[in-house]
Amino acid sequence: MGTLLTILIIIASILLVLLVLMQNPKGGGLSTDFGSAQQLGGVKQTNDFIEKATWSLAGIIGILSIAMTLMYHEPSGVPANDAAPQDTEQPAVPAGDVSE
Repeated sequence: MGTLLTILIIIASILLVLLVLMQNPKGGGLSTDFGSAQQLGGVKQTNDFIEKATWSLAGIIGILSIAMTLMYHEPSGVPANDAAPQDTEQPAVPAGDVSE
C-alpha cells in the first residue's frame, strides 16, 4: 500500500511541475500560444482549467502525504521493545561471598 501511495505522489508531483511550467507569471501561459479564442474554449477557460488542475494536484499530494504519514506513524510513548516487562531481578549473592 505504501508503494502505491509513493508512486501516486510522484506522478502527481511530476504533473504539478508540468502544469506550473505551462503557466505564464503574467497571466498568459498556455492560452496565449493558441491562435484564436475559440480553441479549447477560449483564454479564460484555459486559465481556469490550469489553475484548478494546479490546486487539485497540490491538494492530492497533501492528502496522500498525510495518509502515508498516518499509516506509518508509530506511537511516541513507550518503544515496542520496552513495552514487555523484563526480568530485572538480580541473583541473590550470599553475604559471605562479597569481595571488596
